[in-house]
This record gives sequence, structure tokens and C-alpha cells, in this order.
Amino acid sequence: MDRSIYIGMTGAKQTMQAQAANSHNLANANTAGFRADLHAFAPEEVRGPGYASRVNAVNRGLGVDFTPGTMQTTGREMDVAIQGEGWIAVQAPDGSEAYTRAGDLQLTANGNLVTGTGHPVLGDAGPVAVPPHDELSIGNDGTISIVPQGQGSEAMALVDRIKLVNPPLEELEKGPDGLVRLADGQEAEADAEVSLASGVLEGSNVNVTTAMVNMIQLARQYETQVKMIQSADDNARAASELIRGQG
Repeated sequence: MDRSIYIGMTGAKQTMQAQAANSHNLANANTAGFRADLHAFAPEEVRGPGYASRVNAVNRGLGVDFTPGTMQTTGREMDVAIQGEGWIAVQAPDGSEAYTRAGDLQLTANGNLVTGTGHPVLGDAGPVAVPPHDELSIGNDGTISIVPQGQGSEAMALVDRIKLVNPPLEELEKGPDGLVRLADGQEAEADAEVSLASGVLEGSNVNVTTAMVNMIQLARQYETQVKMIQSADDNARAASELIRGQG
């Protein structure tokens, strides 16, 4: 009976973890530039003293789905999207350099350029700061130009250039904060070949239909495993009573 309970218990635990990962993807279906996490079940032998007769069904992360999201035309001058491959460099909460495809840019009250989630956008010399202005435009190469406040269009000036990078995908890993970094901890070099489209926003690459189907399947799988535990417990109780009755 203990083997049945063990199988049901370990399966239920891993199913809960898979459901959490799937729910995280689903919750970010409308997050700009979000990249879905990949996961799957895999057998893992439980090592220890005695005969190796226990195997866990473990939910393992398989990396990140780097498939591009859908491009949405917004017309907003601060919305930008990477055309093709590449990433926007931002400053992570710990101060390190990280990368994102989220182009929903905003200006803080102090003129700092940040993403929709508040990560400072990096330029040629650190976080980008934009002086007071009447007009602002972002070029395909990431250059930020403004018409200073109170001046005419002939006074347009270059403020900074957004750092755009394009490291090999196999060298990237996604952190718990949703940002992507080089696996070796280094900083990628700026790539002049990466191009931006202004007035366009890249959406999440989460397939909502697939995520919903996975959620239903995992819920049913969890229910089956819980019933297995209950059945094993009921059988164990019945056996114990039978033995006591014979005694």
C-alpha cells in the first residue's frame, strides 16, 4: 500500500508545481514582451539505502520559449518593438544589466526612461535620462531625440541611444524577475544591427488556448492522484481490520 501512496503523493506534489508554472505563463498572457517558461515531467530515481525501487515524476524546467510575440500597432511614440532578433538592455533591481523585449517605455517624473514594469532602460553610458521637452522620438537604431522645452523643431537634439543587444539564444537564461541575462554573468555588447519599430508593441508569446488546456489536464491529473492516495489509505484500513478480525 505504501508504494501506491508514495506514487500518488509524489505525483500530486509535482503536478502542483507544474500547475504553478503554467498559471504563471497564463497570468502573463497580456504582459508586453513576456517569454513563456517551458516545463515537462521526467522520471527521476530516488537514491538511498536499499533496493532502488522508487522513481519520482519530477516537473522540470526546460528553459524559455524564445518564439516572438504578436506585434501590435499602438501609435504611441514611447512604444517600441524589436524587429526580428535582439533585446533591449535594462538595469535589473540588483543593479546588474539584463535584457527584455518589453518596449512599453515610460518617463518617470525625474525624466528617467523605464519599461512598463519600472526597469531603467540603459543607454551608451548607463540609465537613460531625458531632459524636459516638447517632442520626443525614438529612431530605428534606438537613438532618442527631443525638441527641448520652449524651442522650435529646428532645435531637435540627440539625447542618448538605447542599448540594443543580440547575444546567441543558447547563452541566455531567464531569471525569477522575468528578465533575461547571459548565463555566464557577463554583459552583451551593443549590436548596431538590431532595429526598433516605433509605435509598435510586442505582446506575450503565451498561447492562451494551450495554457488553458494544460491547466484543465493538470487539475484532472491532480484529482486522480489524490483519489489514488485515498484509495490506498482505504485499502490499508480495510486490510488492518481484516487482520484484527482474524486474530
